[in-house]
Amino acid sequence: MSAPPIRDGAVVIAGDRILDLGPSLEISKRYPGAQTVDLTNCTLLPGLVNAHTHLELSLVPRPPAVAPGGFVGWLEQIIAAQTDPVAAVYQGGEQCLRFGVTTVGDISRQPDIVRPILRDSPLRVVSFGEVSAMAKRRALLDDRLGKAADSRFQSPRLQTGISPHAPYSIEADGYRLSLQTAQQNKFPLTTHLAETPFEAAFLSHHTGPFRDLWNSLDGWDDQVQGYNGGPIRFAQSLGLLNYPTLLAHVNYCDNEELKILARGRASVVWCPRTHDYFGHPPHRWQAMHARGINIAVGTDSCASSGDLNLVDDLRLIHRQSPEVPSDHLWRLVTTRAAKALGLSDGCGILAKDSFADIVAFPTKSDDPLTEILENPTLPLDTWAAGSRF
Repeated sequence: MSAPPIRDGAVVIAGDRILDLGPSLEISKRYPGAQTVDLTNCTLLPGLVNAHTHLELSLVPRPPAVAPGGFVGWLEQIIAAQTDPVAAVYQGGEQCLRFGVTTVGDISRQPDIVRPILRDSPLRVVSFGEVSAMAKRRALLDDRLGKAADSRFQSPRLQTGISPHAPYSIEADGYRLSLQTAQQNKFPLTTHLAETPFEAAFLSHHTGPFRDLWNSLDGWDDQVQGYNGGPIRFAQSLGLLNYPTLLAHVNYCDNEELKILARGRASVVWCPRTHDYFGHPPHRWQAMHARGINIAVGTDSCASSGDLNLVDDLRLIHRQSPEVPSDHLWRLVTTRAAKALGLSDGCGILAKDSFADIVAFPTKSDDPLTEILENPTLPLDTWAAGSRF
């Protein structure tokens, strides 16, 4: 997305890589015998990168209104939902390709079950095995971290990652062990952070809706240590911000906390439609960007966004912030999202030797990037690793 656009251009694919690209007249002379696909009146973009999603929740419908109890009431519904993770991952993968997404950062509660499926799927995946272990459930830490860090299913298109879930579901020691495991194995790391306004009170006094949730699950004990200072300082104290950790949401962040984030190496992935669904105050993504924090956009899950149409998240931002140039918005789901997942080498760009992950949108205007954002356009074609879908 950073290179200037090529009008009347062509891309040459060989295997799973881009062999060449440029003006179509030049390309046709260099490769006279190549098989061609005519995409007149289309704009080719890099395959889109969804930096934060939960494919296992693809069969859980979003409630028409936020449940009583807000986020925690919604979370109780998700915990209670019984769906087939295998069928959900297949459904989520099909949605991704239909919407032009070829790379995902997927949070998996059951990585031992879904990674073999993702390994053989067309998608490029960073599979973050989710780790939650707190209070009466802290004894689950070793087993869940072991499954999250299991690299047996790695492939050229699937990378193992770890996701200590959130400050209300895993204790400080669990975070530290997850970080240590990621560092030792050079795994990507992600966590949900500052997603709700209740995390600070839960961390410091173990009060509020999250404590009520633990009580309802009969899972609480009094051995959980407290922390004063809020979730962002909590993450800093654990060393998470000194690692290229991907922080999901960060919906609540004051000016001092912005400075803390800017001094670290973490990226932030914002999920606009989910953010809007829960009625959070305006996200500070532009202030983060101005301070040099890498910002990406993700869909979260079907249970909060409705579907996995990543471009609809960009469309929401465009409506909310029409002054932001369209090419900047598209970077949030290409180059910046690839960086957030540690995939900058060949992902999220159209260039020689980059991955042949491409999406074609039908367009007519001289400003196709804005045209796509202002119309309910679906991709005409998607290529993942050189294969057409």
